[in-house]
Amino acid sequence: MWIHNRNFTKILWLVKQKISYVTQHLKWLKRPLGPESLLLRGARLKNTKEIFGVAIYTGMETKMALNYKSKSQKRSAVEKSMNTFLIIYLIILISEAIISTILKYTWQAEEKWDEPWYNQKTEHQRNSSKILRFISDFLAFLVLYNFIIPISLYVTVEMQKFLGSFFIGWDLDLYHEESDQKAQVNTSDLNEELGQVEYVFTDKTGTLTENEMQFRECSINGIKYQEINGRLVSEGPTPDSPEGSLSYLNSLSHLNNLSHLTTSSFRTSPENETELIKEHDLFFKAVSLCHTVQISNVQTDGIGDENYFKLYKLLHILEFDSDRRRMSVIVQSPSGEKLLFAKGAESSILPKCIGGEIEKTRIHVDEFALKGLRTLCMAYKQLTSKEYEEIDRRLFEARTALQQREEKLADVFQFIEKDLMLLGATAVEDRLQDRVRETIEALRMAGIKVWVLTGDKHETAVSVSLSCGHFHRTMNILELINQKSDSECAEQLRQLARRIKEDHVIQHGLVVDGTSLSLALREHEKLFMEVCRNCSAVLCCRMAPLQKAKVIRLIKISPEKPITLAVGDGANDVSMIQEAHVGIGIMGKEGRQAARNSDYAIARFKFLSKLLFVHGHFYYIRIATLVQYFFYKVSFMEIFYNHLHSI
Repeated sequence: MWIHNRNFTKILWLVKQKISYVTQHLKWLKRPLGPESLLLRGARLKNTKEIFGVAIYTGMETKMALNYKSKSQKRSAVEKSMNTFLIIYLIILISEAIISTILKYTWQAEEKWDEPWYNQKTEHQRNSSKILRFISDFLAFLVLYNFIIPISLYVTVEMQKFLGSFFIGWDLDLYHEESDQKAQVNTSDLNEELGQVEYVFTDKTGTLTENEMQFRECSINGIKYQEINGRLVSEGPTPDSPEGSLSYLNSLSHLNNLSHLTTSSFRTSPENETELIKEHDLFFKAVSLCHTVQISNVQTDGIGDENYFKLYKLLHILEFDSDRRRMSVIVQSPSGEKLLFAKGAESSILPKCIGGEIEKTRIHVDEFALKGLRTLCMAYKQLTSKEYEEIDRRLFEARTALQQREEKLADVFQFIEKDLMLLGATAVEDRLQDRVRETIEALRMAGIKVWVLTGDKHETAVSVSLSCGHFHRTMNILELINQKSDSECAEQLRQLARRIKEDHVIQHGLVVDGTSLSLALREHEKLFMEVCRNCSAVLCCRMAPLQKAKVIRLIKISPEKPITLAVGDGANDVSMIQEAHVGIGIMGKEGRQAARNSDYAIARFKFLSKLLFVHGHFYYIRIATLVQYFFYKVSFMEIFYNHLHSI
């Protein structure tokens, strides 16, 4: 066994090794080692009898050791102001010591006061250096006036913050009974910041919504269907289905269970299939096969007998990435036919399609989005033996490359995912959490501006913003979308700025997509910020995780220096949670990455109102009163001390 390229990197997802080993038939084989090959602690061997394993990241070459660095600590505005005041008091202390030392030597300029009868100098003092005597007297005055500096202030403040943080965990109003989760405090240094927040940046999926996808509608070959009582019902009768329903599909829930890592299953249609039914079959094959879900065996769930199931061999997985915004699988049917199934956002699937009801599906996708549904497009491509051999060879070369592996894989994926046939689109509903509208309205009434940062498409994001109260029906909604160049983006921003000044509307809302945001942040930050400051609510759609952090940083470094708060529930929200002054993680259904990297963790978005308006308010009052007490105490002691010694 031989490991190629032992250059270790600290990037967690960047693994560029290659393993060579000898089989039982004395044949050398090469296989890539990538992120999908890493076994985490607790992994178990399944679906195979043996594996070849090697420990390549050990000791100081582990990802954790390579990524170790001191984390930048967030500091509250009160703590920063305390440091400023302490520096001022230190300057006052040094000034008083210098002035007192100068006055002493001025007083002792006369000989009768230099050496009075009650304080005779020794011979050593008379012969000592004047510079040393000045320094000694200066240090003596520093010790004499050191009560000016409140030494115990930091200790008392930290103790107050630590003990005060327990009130958040003890609050039963922040306890979620269904999930048995209470609020968590990961850092107590930012308690008072909760009461000074001016901007709230929130994710949508899993933060404002339940992150529970329920199938509602779909579009198959240009025909729109709705799910009613577990059956698909079309909008109107079709020639092959007078009642407008697909009788061979009893329940959509079965599609979630008919898959395997190397084999997948589906139910065949009746013997006398029409062309329409064949296209529907391809659509449901794409739904049931194009994923990475693993199960241990074929689950029938009572749908007919095993003769209605066929096994498909999974040949390749083209993983999802944020640049392509789609994923694909290559499978082999029992008859030996090789098929490519792809799914993704309509913006990434439709341009790759050369056949199918593209325009009708596009219209249906827009209609689904206007209803607040999340959409996904499906497409397929039949591969010949020659095409598959070429694809298999290029994939192997790209995945075993030691240099520029990501770029080569991206090129191969682009080569494979082209000339697709569109099958249709699905639409699922992610319903809002309880009291989201009331919470957003309360934040707005408190003078806090709410920004929603999401990766959903424009129509879906706007519909959800209207339903959750982020946008009002009476609000003047401005749009900065589909900008192609810097000049076009700048002109659109100027038009929006003029509209805001000319329109006599109390509230404005702004919708920005990821592409236009990148252009706006490139050379027109000031103009973009001017538009955003005059809007009561801002919605950013089609955003990448890094763009979320850039938006928050743009607000942080603005001249007003507002206090920002970010709320998210998934790993893609960690960057913006760490960038904001205060980061809050939602303990939802996407793991605990956001909760672990946040400053505070809550179970539901509705708890945000009490966390800010009650706990944040009282924390700020307590810490402000405590700090003022210490500084006023110091000032009083100085006045009392000077008065006492002047008597």
